[in-house]
Amino acid sequence: MFRRTLASRLPCLLAVLAVAAGAPAGAQPAPPVATQDYRLLAVPQPTATGPGKIEVLEFFSYGCPHCNEFYPLLNAWLIKQPKDVVLRREALSLGREAWVNLARAYYALKVTGDLPKLDAALFHALHEEHLPLFDEQHLAEWVGKHGGDAGNFTAAYVSFGVNNQTVQADAMAQTYTVEGIPALIIDGRYLVLGDSHEQMLANADKAIAAVRSAAKARTPRADKAK
Repeated sequence: MFRRTLASRLPCLLAVLAVAAGAPAGAQPAPPVATQDYRLLAVPQPTATGPGKIEVLEFFSYGCPHCNEFYPLLNAWLIKQPKDVVLRREALSLGREAWVNLARAYYALKVTGDLPKLDAALFHALHEEHLPLFDEQHLAEWVGKHGGDAGNFTAAYVSFGVNNQTVQADAMAQTYTVEGIPALIIDGRYLVLGDSHEQMLANADKAIAAVRSAAKARTPRADKAK
């Protein structure tokens, strides 16, 4: 989300990193500056990625217009990242009943395997077509009309596992001190700040570079290990 100065006008955005524009191609991002580029979590959180990977955790909602705008930018940014950068996404409700159902839809689509083909389509249906996809019936019908299996979707949507994931995601957001969405957390430590989506991603680059540098510093050099 963006900085607090915009919070009253953009209620579902979170503050994100600011970065200098126009850096030369291939140049290393400048080290992130605490309180300006990111907020360091008081308690670092465990990541779901394996060794040697850098987790980029996004909190979002299909119902959030700012998340809709951020979605294509994030995907374009991710394509350019090295293979050690791994995106993880968690859908939030932020206490809104309709968004609870959209979060359940996200986790249900993951279970059925339909997320890759319906992820962008669901954003489009809500924000461009303005379809009222805020309950199980309408969501299932929409999934069935767009190449998914409505029956499998419904079974997943009402399952204990999907319900548990939905509840846990909102609890996670509180643990990560997320105040709005979209939000990015790098390596379970850096809560990205900024004044625009572009700054958010540029400052995410800076945080990733800092994580990578710290990892190298912790790795004993081969000549010392002999």
